[in-house]
Amino acid sequence: MAYFPAFIQMEDAKVLLVGGGNIAREKLEKLLDFTSDISLISLEFTPEIHALMQTHQLSFQEKAYVTGDINSFDIVVVATNTQDLHKEIYEESRTSRILVNSVDNTEYCDFIFPSYVKKEDLTIAFSTGGASPAFAKKIRRHFEDLIPDEVGPFLAKMKELRKTLPKGKERMAHFEGLVADFFKKYFPKS
Repeated sequence: MAYFPAFIQMEDAKVLLVGGGNIAREKLEKLLDFTSDISLISLEFTPEIHALMQTHQLSFQEKAYVTGDINSFDIVVVATNTQDLHKEIYEESRTSRILVNSVDNTEYCDFIFPSYVKKEDLTIAFSTGGASPAFAKKIRRHFEDLIPDEVGPFLAKMKELRKTLPKGKERMAHFEGLVADFFKKYFPKS
């Protein structure tokens, strides 16, 4: 079954990352694109994770995970090489509203990390439902090269206009015209 594509508002979400190795670092880097309310638990952390924790002032505990550590979190990402721990945390979360991602083990996932392009307010996600992360990564790179850097300032302008122009057909037509002009300039074949 395919995953439903949803974008989650991360502003008030508390995230726990369990793991301290290279895969945990990859997940941490992605999470940091959207929030800095991240706590980490691991017996050890790579120097790269230590640097990210210091740069972003993240809270962490150098210890083994114990039952109950997920309490008070909204999202938990488990990035360890201990599959029993992945299963334990997922099963523990079933009695709560905590969303769990278990790296490389979709059986214990409420959601997966898509491959994505993020340029300021524009985020485009790609997923193969876990069938081929390599394909998702390749298609992401293809689209990443197509999106102009000017998309960020354009979307910032659109966001401000949405706050000032009254809703209605005229506003919609104005926005459609601005978008059409942007596409003519940067995507002439569209």
